[in-house]
Amino acid sequence: MVPVTAYTLMMVRLPGWLAATLPLCAQFDLVILGGRVLDPETNLDGVRNIGVTNGKIAAVTPRSITGKRTIDARGLAVAPGFIDLHSHGIDNASNEYQAHDGVTTALELELGVYDVQKYLDQRKGKALLNYGTTASHPATRMLAMKELAAKTAVWSGENDLQRGVKEQGRELPLRDEEEYSKMTFLLEQALKQGALGLGVMPAYTPGSSRNEIFRVYQLAARWKVPIFTHVRGWAEEGVQEAIANAAGTGAAVHVVHLNSSTRSAIPNMLELIAGARARGIDITTEAYPYTAGSTFLESALFEDGWQETLGIDYGDLQWQATGERLTKESFQRYRKQGGVVILHLMKPEWIRTAMSSPFVIIASDTMPYAKGAHPRGGGTFSKVLAEYVRETKAAPLMEAIRRMTLLPAQRLEAIAPAMKQKGRIRVGADADLTLFDPATVKDTGTYQTGPQFARGIPYVIVNGVPVVEDGKTAINVFPGRPVLGNYGRRLAPGRPGM
Repeated sequence: MVPVTAYTLMMVRLPGWLAATLPLCAQFDLVILGGRVLDPETNLDGVRNIGVTNGKIAAVTPRSITGKRTIDARGLAVAPGFIDLHSHGIDNASNEYQAHDGVTTALELELGVYDVQKYLDQRKGKALLNYGTTASHPATRMLAMKELAAKTAVWSGENDLQRGVKEQGRELPLRDEEEYSKMTFLLEQALKQGALGLGVMPAYTPGSSRNEIFRVYQLAARWKVPIFTHVRGWAEEGVQEAIANAAGTGAAVHVVHLNSSTRSAIPNMLELIAGARARGIDITTEAYPYTAGSTFLESALFEDGWQETLGIDYGDLQWQATGERLTKESFQRYRKQGGVVILHLMKPEWIRTAMSSPFVIIASDTMPYAKGAHPRGGGTFSKVLAEYVRETKAAPLMEAIRRMTLLPAQRLEAIAPAMKQKGRIRVGADADLTLFDPATVKDTGTYQTGPQFARGIPYVIVNGVPVVEDGKTAINVFPGRPVLGNYGRRLAPGRPGM
């Protein structure tokens, strides 16, 4: 005889009259009472009580429940925690701002890291949010180059990776099969350590030939892992290259920040991606809700001809450290110095087009926290809810929640089955939850202030532990857990052609 508990009530299908008469008698670790629960998997949109035990959702019910801790959620929406697929802020200083934006899982799925095991070890037991990364193609290609061996041999951390991508080897091609083999070995090693796919950025490594990128897609297809790519160039040809490589290899591909990568071409690119998806290509994409981007001024993106390519000039560039708009003289000085610049290069109608698409995932492209940094590091998700759901109604609330939670979780489920327990509110799912006020939620950062804590998100819960309580950061809690790829103990498949 199985005892009747809150858990078994939710797992066993009972007649409605019987379920209504049986008590939910368990004492939960945490209960969230009277919130408007939004579950994008089942389209549930109704007032429910949620019971959490051992970091998992143990009850979702209209019945009364009690717990050791109680959150009164009346007047608040309760959504799955927001999943950010594209965050370069891989430390708690950055994650704190993201937590106040409703993010519970922040993943580095573009540039990635080159020593995945070291990264995971450094964050274990110390992370505010759930974390994970891709294997970095830009880094491993440079580590494979004999010409750069003396420089890369002394690399010790992610600052070296960023410096290398910006300054070393970006114009160099891989020269022979020995270099290809070493790059392949390093990427496979990172997959075995738990990487969530391959981060591929031909826009930042113009020396990587189309053949090289195609061979990396072949590697991804053999290992059955996704490619996350900052596509080549600033218009249609980069997306077309990604789709052709996916079609030619069978690899899954995710195109990051479609808005800044394609700009005025975004309507056509959304149509192209939709057509590819309809014909069986495993392709997804993302966008952030801002008209400015942000990157390193010393990167390959600012080689000669950038003004014509981007359709902007010096005055459209804002130096992060001071907030000043650049001139030809300051551009040249700061480019030699190195640092982050904000690019004002997109029009509002392009962003609205992206925010209106039902298959475009919301992702921030958060930069490491710094005073004056791009405000998307603390406002991406709240800005969508405020401007594009409440104010302009570019997307319905449930659809926006789906694109912040379920869709990014589903993008990763094949490589990380644990993601099947995120992005949903149901019994057995991870208790990653974001509580917000649909009437007041709003981003507060500007291009002058940098990231600021969003308003109207009073509670954020990671694996059953509040990291934001009553709008304040919880002290000395580190409930974040790694999101790992599933190839850690598998033998590598055959490696023809690489």
